[in-house]
Amino acid sequence: MKKFTVGLMLLLSTLAVNASTDAEREAIAKRIAPVGQVYVAGAAPAAATTASGPRSGQQVYQAACFACHGTGALDAPKPGDAAAWEPRIAQGFDVMLKHSIDGFNNMPAMGTCASCSEDEIAAAIRFMTDGA
Repeated sequence: MKKFTVGLMLLLSTLAVNASTDAEREAIAKRIAPVGQVYVAGAAPAAATTASGPRSGQQVYQAACFACHGTGALDAPKPGDAAAWEPRIAQGFDVMLKHSIDGFNNMPAMGTCASCSEDEIAAAIRFMTDGA
């Protein structure tokens, strides 16, 4: 009976060690997973080609525009600041959209939102100029 008990204990401890090893392997795999991906020039990233549906102007603003337009960094006009937006609005919406898409002065192309469509950029502009 003593041998049976020792054998059973050995079996249970072996199973416990193997079970924890699988969990540890998963944890290690998550820790060493790649942080990013490298894309060759001209090749579109998979995420950019998969549409998740159009985002609202507010969603685009919060995700991509807020860093500059929310803080006024690099002289970016803040939403609702009519004085800052006035000269830009005077040029016309099409000019503002072109500058946002192509980049202009301190404004990077697509406003740092590489996954945004032109319509989403236009919605973000409308969101930011709504109170101006």
